[in-house]
Amino acid sequence: MTSTASEAQQGRAPGEQPPPWQRRLRRFGYVPAPGRHIGLRMRLVPPYSRPGAQVWRVLGVPPVLAGHLVRWAAWGGPLLVALVAGLLRFWHLGSPKAVIFDETYYAKDAWALIHQGYEGQWPKDVDKKILADPSAVPVPVDPGYVVHPPVGKWVIGMGEQLFGFTPFGWRFMVCVLGTLSVLMLCRIGRRLFRSTFLGCLAGALLAVDGLHFVMSRTALLDQVLMFFVLAAFGCLLIDRDWSRRRLAAALPYDAEEDVLRPDAGVAEGLRFGWRPWRIAAGVCLGLAFGTKWNGLYILAAFGLMTVVWDVGARRTAGAFRPYAAVLRRDVVPAFAATVVVTFATYLVSWAGWIVTKGGYYRDWAQGDGRGGNWTWLPDWLRSLWHYETEVYNFHIGLTSGHTYQSNPWSWIVLGRPVSYFYESPKPGERGCPETATGDCAQEVLALGTPLLWWAACFAVLYVLWRWAFRRDWRAGAIACGVAAGWVPWFFYQERTIFLFYAVVFVPFLCLAVAMMIGAMLGPPGSDERRRTVGAVGAGVLVLLIIWNFIYFWPIYTGRTIPTEEWRNRMWLDTWV
Repeated sequence: MTSTASEAQQGRAPGEQPPPWQRRLRRFGYVPAPGRHIGLRMRLVPPYSRPGAQVWRVLGVPPVLAGHLVRWAAWGGPLLVALVAGLLRFWHLGSPKAVIFDETYYAKDAWALIHQGYEGQWPKDVDKKILADPSAVPVPVDPGYVVHPPVGKWVIGMGEQLFGFTPFGWRFMVCVLGTLSVLMLCRIGRRLFRSTFLGCLAGALLAVDGLHFVMSRTALLDQVLMFFVLAAFGCLLIDRDWSRRRLAAALPYDAEEDVLRPDAGVAEGLRFGWRPWRIAAGVCLGLAFGTKWNGLYILAAFGLMTVVWDVGARRTAGAFRPYAAVLRRDVVPAFAATVVVTFATYLVSWAGWIVTKGGYYRDWAQGDGRGGNWTWLPDWLRSLWHYETEVYNFHIGLTSGHTYQSNPWSWIVLGRPVSYFYESPKPGERGCPETATGDCAQEVLALGTPLLWWAACFAVLYVLWRWAFRRDWRAGAIACGVAAGWVPWFFYQERTIFLFYAVVFVPFLCLAVAMMIGAMLGPPGSDERRRTVGAVGAGVLVLLIIWNFIYFWPIYTGRTIPTEEWRNRMWLDTWV
């Protein structure tokens, strides 16, 4: 391309120098955006990439069959990755046959919810009785004080309803959501990168992440939260494509040159109307908020992200004042579809507590809460508000120490994982060889696959660089997902928090690593040598991550191993 053509693409007259700030930033990789009139349809609705003809020739695949394989791979590839992830996660799901870590709260709360609509006050030391004979343990009628909304417990309770009050039962639905999240990430990655290969790679990385794997096999709330957050992100991604297709369809088409033309009137005046995928995202965010309150931070981040996407779409279509256009046309509908729908969904999630009379603080408005300035509100709403304020005070005051608490700064490098279960079987017991010289170790450790997470440290830096200096919206979306799940915890460093909270942004770490690996493979048009070197480097990295997952498999699944083998897997002193 000639320099004159390049300058025209960048919106400058021939010979005109770029602004000084652009010249300074170029040393860091800054690239000016192309002109709006170049490939407008491509910029609004980019096509999906296809393997080159040379690949099929090398593999000996006829062109007709190659076309069928490409179409099949769009769903076949993600389904295959999800099948492998599901087989791994459902393998011996009921083992260990124990109430591990915080399952002692959520499994029992879920059982009470599905039987009476509200959580009960369980007696102490009832876990052993439940494991021995759950039918002999009655559901307590007295209300229990719980500090998390009910959606995640309803999800856990669905599995208990199907398979009983057993470890397999209370882990079943969480495992289903963990498997489905792998499928979703494959499809989300495919849509984000416009590449089936990179999408399936992101899903495969999630399938072999240790933290996601352990959380898929444990009845805790954070995996449920992660599922709804990822689903909301996927809905917003589909909405982005949908709205940009609407813009492209409304812009004037130059049949003579076979191109779209930007039009300020269309770009600033078009109303998108009904946006069902944005409303679906609002429902998912409401379910996330109804699982754990940190879903509110996700709502704020994703709500801002989707509005910024609208600004970019209208600017690309030719709007002279895209922010003003979005403020007039999009902000109010976006607020209704996300914030209003989210809070409405959250209220509906409390239906069990609302329609029954036994829940904690359910009758507060009729007793201690009588009188005041808000008596015109329904009693159940005033009681719920009081309950929420009490829970908020509990959360901000939770500063008691815990053996496995950690600072969010250490999460990305896996500074302090959480041991969910640990026992020391003696020789001849529970799989410990009789010839063992000492006790064995049996542990379930909520630890991310180390090589994946340490690679993600570099991948996060890469996406931040690509977002800042290449203005790549995909990198910005990934960075938004990571920040929404991670950054809020830095404001609560005095609170008792744990590394497993990071499972919410693990899918976005996998997207970041997949994007970095895509860059390693080389851009389109790279020569054979560049492609070969990139493929070897990327392949070695992926194989090492898979090997790392296999190596730590025994301490992800609670398999009994000799203590010496267990010590070999404690790479850092803080993991013990």
